[in-house]
Amino acid sequence: MKITTKTLGCILAPTIFVAGCTSNQIKPNDVVSDVATPIAPIAKKVPFVIETHGHKRTDNYYWMRDDQRKDPEILAHLMAENKFTSETLAHTESLQQTLFNEIKGRMVKDDNSVPIKRGNFYYSSENSGDSEYPVHVRADDFSGANKTVLLDVNVLAKAHDYFAVSGLSVSPNENMLAYGQDTLSRRIYTIMFKDLVTGELLKDTLTGTSGRTVWGNDNKTVYYIKKDPQTLLGYQVYRHHLGQPQSNDELVYEETDKSYYTGIWKSKDGSTIFIGHDSTEASGVSLIDANDPKAKPVRVIPRQHGHEYSVAKLNDDFYISTNWNATNFRLMKATKGDLHDQSKWQDVVPANANVKLNDFELFNDHLVYNQRDTGISKITVRTLSSGKERQLTFNDPAFRVSLYGNNELGLDKIRLYYSSMTTPGSHYDYALNGNSRDLLKQTKVLGDFNAENYKSERLMIKARDGVDVPVSLVYRKDKFNKDGANPLLQYAYGSYGSTRDPSFSLTRLSLLDRGFVYAIAHTRGSQMLGRPWYEDGKKLTKMNTFNDFIDVTKGLVAKGYGNKDNIFASGGSAGGLLMGAVINMAPELYNGVAASVPFVDVVTTMLDESIPLTTNEFDEWGNPKDKVYYDYMLSYSPYDQVKAQDYPNLLVTTGLHDSQVQYFEPMKWVAKLREYKTDNNTLVFKTDMESGHGGASGRFKRINRSALQYAFFLDHVKK
Repeated sequence: MKITTKTLGCILAPTIFVAGCTSNQIKPNDVVSDVATPIAPIAKKVPFVIETHGHKRTDNYYWMRDDQRKDPEILAHLMAENKFTSETLAHTESLQQTLFNEIKGRMVKDDNSVPIKRGNFYYSSENSGDSEYPVHVRADDFSGANKTVLLDVNVLAKAHDYFAVSGLSVSPNENMLAYGQDTLSRRIYTIMFKDLVTGELLKDTLTGTSGRTVWGNDNKTVYYIKKDPQTLLGYQVYRHHLGQPQSNDELVYEETDKSYYTGIWKSKDGSTIFIGHDSTEASGVSLIDANDPKAKPVRVIPRQHGHEYSVAKLNDDFYISTNWNATNFRLMKATKGDLHDQSKWQDVVPANANVKLNDFELFNDHLVYNQRDTGISKITVRTLSSGKERQLTFNDPAFRVSLYGNNELGLDKIRLYYSSMTTPGSHYDYALNGNSRDLLKQTKVLGDFNAENYKSERLMIKARDGVDVPVSLVYRKDKFNKDGANPLLQYAYGSYGSTRDPSFSLTRLSLLDRGFVYAIAHTRGSQMLGRPWYEDGKKLTKMNTFNDFIDVTKGLVAKGYGNKDNIFASGGSAGGLLMGAVINMAPELYNGVAASVPFVDVVTTMLDESIPLTTNEFDEWGNPKDKVYYDYMLSYSPYDQVKAQDYPNLLVTTGLHDSQVQYFEPMKWVAKLREYKTDNNTLVFKTDMESGHGGASGRFKRINRSALQYAFFLDHVKK
């Protein structure tokens, strides 16, 4: 072994990381040239013993946690990892730039959202030129007459590396604007107030909030949620009176159960403010009179574990989406006088064991509800006065459809968003009476895009226990023969009941045009096939999520959709947990894997209630303080299950200020993978030192992440 300055540093400094030191890249008989290839930083090992239920785990990388994110050694290590990533992938920089230009070139630079009516105005956002952020505007009508600027986020963001605006809310008299701003990406917002008549900012600022406000009807009272600075849970609802210091604000409600999230919103008629109490397996609602600046919240019904419900108001009736004696939820209603007596609730849309109620909207004489039937969404419009119903129809075999922007009871049209894997995002107004449909906007894809060049399919693949798992996929027709020759990228999320409907991505075209097949595995843990599909992929059935993903991969290869040597996988957050689990369980199936902000240190995180979101997650993963959950969680936790074996090529990304999955989880995971993996495959780790869970805040900056990931996959395609 030729001793270079780098290797000498490794020998002399065994207890600290040195950029360019690894335990498996340099072997005794290797010859290292003076111009050596990049060598990964190796982390020091400081044994830290965690004992739970009499079982001891030694975590050699526990030292990487710094809640203040100021430890110079940790920051230096992250920077060394970034340097190694840049050097290792330097040969892909031209490809990354090509992909970036390609993706950006498909985007319409001057792009506006579809106006949404609220009160006397139509609200929208506008992007122009190379600006990273939107300009929020309002106008007198849909066409944009007498347009005025409410907020130019580009101006606000100038002095910041990261900037996000949240929860724009206009007062009932339409003269004041409240909004939240976050400059650190920790999702802790400072609420600002702007006088829309004078254009001046008020002196009022509310710090430490969730970023959302709800106005009382006196135009002076504002309700907001304050967050715990350590756990980042929004748990206190305060009432603020304009002109008063925040220290004078009144605590209206405090959530003492740390397994609950707190939310606030307002009824369409403006009469009632709702406080939502939501945990994974239970929810509740409290009501506040929006006309009384001194009102106290009144609980709809006592909270009960296992009962989830939400409430909306129409005249003197309240409509309740509930899972009370309805696994897939049903819609009920009650008069104002009967609302607090659950026995008097009446069915509006009855329970159906095979169809899940997703969402609903109320209008003066119409109810519109969204259901999922065998994994496919359907929208039904009911005329309340007659009881007659009709269903909206869509053409694609699989698609995403959602209701949005329906803010007023008196509207005569229903606004919805529609997309499929071959149909760009489309905004429609459907007449509530009649069958007319207006396409307001479809996302324009610049360049030579033609939807007819692509095909989407929906199929079922049998998992090892005999259950059929839905899969949505898309490919370019002229580059696919179903002969097992194509590279394939498989994605899934698979947790929290979150369902990833098949929808269009102009970014994804860069892979499809290069011959990739893209597949979404709708694993258990989502609600693609209803609530039971979720229940069968959480807590003590979580392993089904991982098995489903692996079995879908095998099934797609067997059916000729992908080349067995060129299967790639990606997932983020809880989907990053999925990536970590499957590469421990079946690493041989995947050539390359991208894990974004991955939740991989499951046991340690779930044992620590000081970490943001932990207490809210017990009903999702289980509480490891209970031994049965500890043992089960330990059996799949990616960090704990890393072992001496070959792993796929890996790209791991995170944000230093991530508030949901702390940076030290992927940091520790990468260090342990470097220690144990027995292959020479690529393992790179990139930390965005300015951002958090959602990545960069600018619309073009976000493209860099996709370009990096796609270049990583393309670079590793085996010829």
